[in-house]
Amino acid sequence: MRAILPILLLLAACAPPAAKPGVETASVTADGETAAVKTSDDAADDPAIWRNAANPVASLIVGTDKQAGLYVYDLAGTVRDFNNAGRVNNVDLVETPTGVIVAASDRSDNAQAHIALFRLDTAAARLVPLGRVPAGAGEAYGMCLWATPGALTAFIVIKDGSIRQIELDTKTATGRIVRTLKLASQSEGCVVDPRTARLYVAEEDVGIWRWDARASGSATPIKLAGVDKARLFDDVEGLAIATSGPGNGGWLVASSQGDNAYALFALADDRFAGRFRIADGALGGTQETDGIAVMTGDFGPRFPAGLMVAQDGENVPTQNFKLVSWARVQAALKLR
Repeated sequence: MRAILPILLLLAACAPPAAKPGVETASVTADGETAAVKTSDDAADDPAIWRNAANPVASLIVGTDKQAGLYVYDLAGTVRDFNNAGRVNNVDLVETPTGVIVAASDRSDNAQAHIALFRLDTAAARLVPLGRVPAGAGEAYGMCLWATPGALTAFIVIKDGSIRQIELDTKTATGRIVRTLKLASQSEGCVVDPRTARLYVAEEDVGIWRWDARASGSATPIKLAGVDKARLFDDVEGLAIATSGPGNGGWLVASSQGDNAYALFALADDRFAGRFRIADGALGGTQETDGIAVMTGDFGPRFPAGLMVAQDGENVPTQNFKLVSWARVQAALKLR
């Protein structure tokens, strides 16, 4: 018994903390996974999804290896392209009249942030470099894009909690800082709901904040949810938007990294809508997730209602990204 006790104590210490009584955490399983990144040390970080409306099963995923560059995967998880972009941390993409634009937070220089810009050649499933845009002092961390008629805006989150709003010109690979926002401590994940022009940012040890994404909007944030060891555990990491129904319905999805879970909040009224984990099944589950991406809509027979992609911090042999049918999440949390 004495020999077993230390092992039990060690296992207990490694287990994720449990949510407070009354807050249930559902479980879903992964339907697919990407090939593991080649870098062995804390590398995979953040994904973005491009949906091929004409042929959903030919959709693509872009994922960062924050030690080496950017991968392009198909829905089978096969590597279609790798761009040796260096130390890129977070990534996002949007469709524009000139093509699919990919932007990554480039922290090759920890003292000076940059945005690495690419065009996604969707036919060839490869990234075409467009250039690097200076984004001011500090270490580049989070990244999200917002496309509006005639404009493309990047929000780059600096590790110290500064958020710079930059108007991009993809033809010349240049940018102009139009607004700076600030949170008090280390922040990373961000996402824009283009339907409501709302920007959401995760302050890792504190919670989730939102702003009016327009440059003319207030610089004072509204706190959507805090780290309460019930709905959210620190670190609060990746954020994603899952649209639903007509109008502005759907959910903000957040990675509750501290207990290997994901929390949902209704976009209409900020109401907490449930939480879930990606558990072991035919494929492994996820742990210590950094970045996530969600897109609803038809992605073919395996993902008929949408696709969630989540970084897996403990995949063997090295980190990768797990693919989950959004229909599983809808059923587990009884979402409408």
